[in-house]
Amino acid sequence: MADDFLLDTDDLKRRMDGAMANLRTEFASLRTGRASASMLEPVMVDAYGSMTPINQVGTVNVPEPRMVTINVWDKGLVGKVEKAIRESGLGINPQLNGTIIMLPIPELNEERRRDLTKVAGQYAEHARVSVRNIRRDGMDQIKKAKADGMSEDDQKFWETEVQELTDDYIKRIDSALETKQDEIMQV
Repeated sequence: MADDFLLDTDDLKRRMDGAMANLRTEFASLRTGRASASMLEPVMVDAYGSMTPINQVGTVNVPEPRMVTINVWDKGLVGKVEKAIRESGLGINPQLNGTIIMLPIPELNEERRRDLTKVAGQYAEHARVSVRNIRRDGMDQIKKAKADGMSEDDQKFWETEVQELTDDYIKRIDSALETKQDEIMQV
């Protein structure tokens, strides 16, 4: 029974890929002094009684390197979109021009850059914790199979597989963090 144990490493990889994708999304929301439509992805607007992503209430454009514009489709939502941006913690002061909301991206000072690198570090640590939790799930499956009669050699083989997979993803997270921190600190 235990001889035919097969750990679903594809499932573990898929879940670890999910942690990496989440990290990339969180990194995209961090301002680096350049305008980017993705920096507004985490902003949710209270529209029509439910929380809605900002890109579903208007068109987000980047007309210049230091400017993001949102052309809100419904005039009644302009105030709510502006409020959502102000309360988002992005540190951007929206300017209204009819149904168009302009977001001038200010130059980042040294202190704000350091704060953003710390936030990036926290995002990376959350991703590492997720990967380690996935590793623990895999190890638990192996322990259960060991209790069901798996050989010690098979146990060692699968534990090594899971550990190598975990190490690979931790390296990817560290690399992504280093790249993002360099991007943030770039003047």
